Amino acid sequence: MIVYCVRHGETNYNAQGRLQGQSDHSVLTPLGRLQAEATARALLGKPIEALFASPLRRAQETAEIIAARLGLKVHLDPRLKEIHVGIFQDQLRTDLERSHPEILREWISGRPDFAIPGGESRMQLAQRGRAAFEAIFRSGFEQVVVVAHGGVLVSTIKSLLNIPLQDPPLALENCSITTLSHDGDGRVELLALNQTGHLAEVGHGGSGDLVV
Repeated sequence: MIVYCVRHGETNYNAQGRLQGQSDHSVLTPLGRLQAEATARALLGKPIEALFASPLRRAQETAEIIAARLGLKVHLDPRLKEIHVGIFQDQLRTDLERSHPEILREWISGRPDFAIPGGESRMQLAQRGRAAFEAIFRSGFEQVVVVAHGGVLVSTIKSLLNIPLQDPPLALENCSITTLSHDGDGRVELLALNQTGHLAEVGHGGSGDLVV
């Protein structure tokens, strides 16, 4: 199986540098919708049979734009939601050093079992993300698209590739494409990471989320 992992398009929170987590207040910006359309064009022509997505608005909207171009139905899976960042949710990234310096330092330390108060840990995130992907691997499709979020995609990919969660964090750009292969016997290979060439004509997005 080939899995094309797509992070959602730019949101108003990304543009503001505001943390999203599982907050559903952020929506795609006009640039984010253009990014989703560019991603759909990049995937057009591949023998993709199914599309799975997080039910959070920013991912679902990105997925619907891609699915419409590819002629697919969007299958929503709550296990693909972004990490819950607890008391950091809806906050400006630049405010955290003033409002919660010790908690921010703990998060940056990379401990897999550390959870922001009210949120979840990298380990919990990786476990539910991996469960979602393992269900997709068992679906019987040959090529699929997964539209989700930077945090859950990075933690899941690390888990599938047996990369320690505390290793240096990664950040996936808005509407980047990361490609995995699964051989049917449990072996997963990373074929491409954070590809963004298809966004050259529309532009890149903002930031804001905590990297994992």
